[in-house]
This record gives sequence, structure tokens and C-alpha cells, in this order.
Amino acid sequence: MQTELIIVSEYCHKCHIEPSFIDLLEEGGLIEVRAEGGEHYLLVSQLPEVERYSRMYYDLSINMEGIDAIHHLLERMEDMRRELDSLHKQLLLYRGREIEDMDW
Repeated sequence: MQTELIIVSEYCHKCHIEPSFIDLLEEGGLIEVRAEGGEHYLLVSQLPEVERYSRMYYDLSINMEGIDAIHHLLERMEDMRRELDSLHKQLLLYRGREIEDMDW
């Protein structure tokens, strides 16, 4: 399976963002940048995240520390949503067994 890559400099040029912003995201551990043959690449799968961070940074003037905090809060919310879904499924299974055990 081949991973689709986008050249960082081309992406930055087309989206009107500074390549240094991509460096900040990578240094903060928010995205992964691959270096191959002297060129830096973004994974296509990361583009929605890069676009979200870019809007926060450029449109909303949120600094990198704020973006990092928001990222961690959103991750925590997603973890809690998955846990809630799991607990809901367990409850449905328990209720199903409870009904089966009833003497009619």
C-alpha cells in the first residue's frame, strides 16, 4: 500500500501559509512530516488536521500553545465519546440478558 504524499512547499504556496508553520506543527507533535530525497512531504491523510490548525492560527490568531491545548481537548472528547459508546453497548447487552432471564 502506497501512502499519498504532498510536497510541503507546494502545499504552503497554494494555501498561502508559511512553511515555518508546518515546522511548528511538526515540532509540537501535531503532524508528521516525511523527508525523502531532500524534499519534505505531508501525508494526504493529515490535510484536514493541517487545514484546521491553519484556520486556528491564521484566521483566529490562536498561538501554537492554544492549538496544542485544543488538540488535546478534542482528543480527550473523542476518547470519552468512544468510552460512552462502549458503555452504551454494554448496557444494551445487559438489558437484553435481563429481559431473557425474566420469567413470563
